[in-house]
Amino acid sequence: MKIAVLSDGGWGTALALVLCGNGHEVRLWGPFPDYVAEMARTRKNPRFLAGVTLPDSLVLEADLAKAAEGCDILVLASPTQYMRGLLVKLRELRIPRETILVNVAKGIEIASLKRISEMVGELLGGARYAVLSGPSHAEEVSRGIPSAVVAAAADNAAAETVRDAFMNPVFRVYTSGDVVGVELGGALKNVLALAAGVCDGMGFGDNTKAALMTRGVVELSRLGKALGGRTETFFGLSGIGDLIVTCTSRHSRNRHVGEELGKGRTLAEIQTEMGMVVAEGVLTTESAFRLAQKAGVEVPIIAEVHAGLYEGKDPRQALRDLMTRQAKPELPSDLWS
Repeated sequence: MKIAVLSDGGWGTALALVLCGNGHEVRLWGPFPDYVAEMARTRKNPRFLAGVTLPDSLVLEADLAKAAEGCDILVLASPTQYMRGLLVKLRELRIPRETILVNVAKGIEIASLKRISEMVGELLGGARYAVLSGPSHAEEVSRGIPSAVVAAAADNAAAETVRDAFMNPVFRVYTSGDVVGVELGGALKNVLALAAGVCDGMGFGDNTKAALMTRGVVELSRLGKALGGRTETFFGLSGIGDLIVTCTSRHSRNRHVGEELGKGRTLAEIQTEMGMVVAEGVLTTESAFRLAQKAGVEVPIIAEVHAGLYEGKDPRQALRDLMTRQAKPELPSDLWS
């Protein structure tokens, strides 16, 4: 197949390597021509995926029209807050209806509170759409470490096409029809990963993180269900699977941001140090908090992360407020109804 990966960030680059390894004709597009030329010359992407060599078969392209031309699949790998601009450009290119758009970003647009599928529907009408998500750090996928993800689409044929394009002996792909749940699982777990990082930065132990993650799954599924996802999706790869890896891994950008916050550093300092590397959970916290308010859903962990990021609340007070909430049953009946 002819496939273009649109964004040369770490995750986009890692997926381009998977697709090249599967024998597809792959182009990797980046928004900065000088850096694309540097990657083409050195066969490296040190800014976003250090230590990995780009195969000779991977075409580096700075012209979006050339990258997308004639492709069977376009992989939308731009960070969520930049996705609208990319979709506007694709609309101008009049992408054929049969082309499958595969979103691999994990976030919610802060201005509109829309998921990527909603943005695609708004800007590109009846485009064929799928989302690929799950516990899959670029640093590991790019090195062939066994991983499993899920491809979700309203059109089952599209989900199966995406599965077949990406799947290989070290990259297993399941399919789902729950686009909303898979998108929300990938986005909301980043907020919980910030909280897990704060716990690490404050020196708490395994008990604290286990409690946070377990209650986080309940919170994630409660909000996700209210927004249109299926409960069971949040206990799969794009829910609890992605939550586990993002809350515990040294590769997690969101956990890293939380850890530094827990050590007492400011968000501005941390983001300056990270440069162009994006931690989606920071802005997703604002989106998730507003969506929960709009839906009338109780999200105590997300609310405390929001208070810490945007209201200057001390993490220790946030923890105390979580721990001293009114006692209640572990699994409320509304989660399963």
